[in-house]
Amino acid sequence: MTKLKPLADRLIVKRLKKDAVTPSGIVLPETAKEKPDEGEVIAVGPGRMDDGKRVEMDVKVGDKVLFTKYGPTEVKVDGQELLILNESDVLAIISK
Repeated sequence: MTKLKPLADRLIVKRLKKDAVTPSGIVLPETAKEKPDEGEVIAVGPGRMDDGKRVEMDVKVGDKVLFTKYGPTEVKVDGQELLILNESDVLAIISK
C-alpha cells in the first residue's frame, strides 16, 4: 500500500474525511473546513527502545485514532496525503 516504513515509535496515518455539511444542513466550502484530527493507521514502527528493550506499540494497522492537531508531519506519497506521527501524538483509539 505505501512505500514508507516508520521507524521506532512512529506510525503512518491516512486522515479520515469529515462531512462537508454541518448538522444543521449548511454546506461548508473547502476553505472553511478544519482538517479532521481522526485517521486510520496504515503502518506502524517496531516500537521505542527503553533500557535496551523494545516496547511494542499500543496501536496497530487498521485502528482508527484521534491525534493531536499539531503533532503530525504531512507527506505526499504517490499522490496520497499521509501523516507521520509519534505514538505519543495519538490521544485515543476510536472503537465502534
